[in-house]
Amino acid sequence: MTESHFDTDVLVVGLGPVGSALTALLAQRGVTVIAIDKDTEVYPLPRAVHFDHEIMRLFQQLGIADAVKRHARDLPLYEFRAADGQLLMSLPPPCETSSGWGGGYMFHQPSLDGVLRDLVAGLPDADTRLGVKLQRFAQDLDGVTAEVSGPQGSRTIRARYIVGCDGAWSPVREIIGGGLFDYQFDEPWLVVDAKVAPGCRVPDVNIQVCDPARPTTCVLGGPGRHRWEFMLLPGEAPEAMLDEGVVQDLIRPWDCGPIEVERMAVYRFHGLVANRWRDRRALIAGDAAHQTPPFAGQGMCAGLRDVANLSWKLAAVLNGAAGGALLDSYQTEREPHVRWAIELAISMGRVVCLLDPDAAAQRDAGMLAARESGVAPLPPLRPPVFSAGCIMAGAPAAGGMFPQPTAGAGADRRRLDDLLGHDAWLVSCETVREPAGGVRVLSLNAEAVAPFRAALKGWLDGLGVAAVLIRPDRYVFGAGDPDTLLNAWTQGLAPLRQAA
Repeated sequence: MTESHFDTDVLVVGLGPVGSALTALLAQRGVTVIAIDKDTEVYPLPRAVHFDHEIMRLFQQLGIADAVKRHARDLPLYEFRAADGQLLMSLPPPCETSSGWGGGYMFHQPSLDGVLRDLVAGLPDADTRLGVKLQRFAQDLDGVTAEVSGPQGSRTIRARYIVGCDGAWSPVREIIGGGLFDYQFDEPWLVVDAKVAPGCRVPDVNIQVCDPARPTTCVLGGPGRHRWEFMLLPGEAPEAMLDEGVVQDLIRPWDCGPIEVERMAVYRFHGLVANRWRDRRALIAGDAAHQTPPFAGQGMCAGLRDVANLSWKLAAVLNGAAGGALLDSYQTEREPHVRWAIELAISMGRVVCLLDPDAAAQRDAGMLAARESGVAPLPPLRPPVFSAGCIMAGAPAAGGMFPQPTAGAGADRRRLDDLLGHDAWLVSCETVREPAGGVRVLSLNAEAVAPFRAALKGWLDGLGVAAVLIRPDRYVFGAGDPDTLLNAWTQGLAPLRQAA
């Protein structure tokens, strides 16, 4: 795939979970990748602590779900409580999900990073270079020339595309330009991560304490870990809040027993979205493209959804199945999802962050009344479907995540995605021609489908269609007549090839 004057197909900048996942997804599709990171080791302290069922499905696709589960535990109940401990709202995790996994997971990020790095290290098309920093890059019609510096000095890397997964202060974003949309939500919080020994009296649920005297979050981390977040009050200096005595005073009322503080840091919780995610052959993903307050637990999830969306499109462009214009659908599809997540987190944050006692009392009364009447005080926790992009507009189910049926239980549970690999696939009740263009046909009559046949047929019958075409990222291109779907997929990508 790579010609001699290119060092690689894609240069990935940043090897946090988003950059590592993108590198793996590309390399597993035969795309050559050089991935650089300015640090030489995985960041050793927790940052993100939650991912949802769709992200576990992505880890399944990468082949690391079992390894990740060793560093995670099931999402517990999420409670909002008043200053006096009264329950204002309770959000139980879903009993079942469309992804075939649990509703969500609390995890230890350094361990997850280690699993992803190990995966990348074993892929022959991935070349990881640590301690290497991007200095600048320039684009031309054919590719990108990046200047980097590292242990071997300065050098250039020639790539067809560059993707910045390089965090909130992204150099790639700065070179792309376009600025940031600011949601004008900006609150400083002290984040404290702790190791907890067996027998510690930490809560077994996630809690938002809506106390105007000090809004506080208390959540589970990965196994053996817990997190507190304390909102800074007006006039409190961040450096003063990092004093160990101050931290111990804040944790003491929880009466947990002995804990070991692993990290304390002050963060500004804010909502930002980059206005431009792509400039020709340069793209951004994760925190480089968007930042969200943590109240909905969607920060890392959003970045991993970015690369699930982007990876198959980059691979399609690089292998000639589509032209570069396909990459424009990346921001078209992902930005509405990101904005939904940020706006949900901000709405939750505004519930929590009230400091005026009278306003807090009114909030509590409203939430209690809503709880009594069964009305949800927050928007539904459902992301929007794609309304535009690489979908068959107007077709049933187009733009939504395709459900993953499972069969069996426990260690014997089987999941549909494990049959299907990284291609697009057509699931059909009817016998259809074997198409070109990387679409795999899965007939409901196939023996391998037997454990999932009833669930798949029930889904198709519910829509009154004979087939569904599912993109490589597990989102639905469209449902309907199988030949019509295949023609629409082929014709949809063909103009993109001509436009490249």
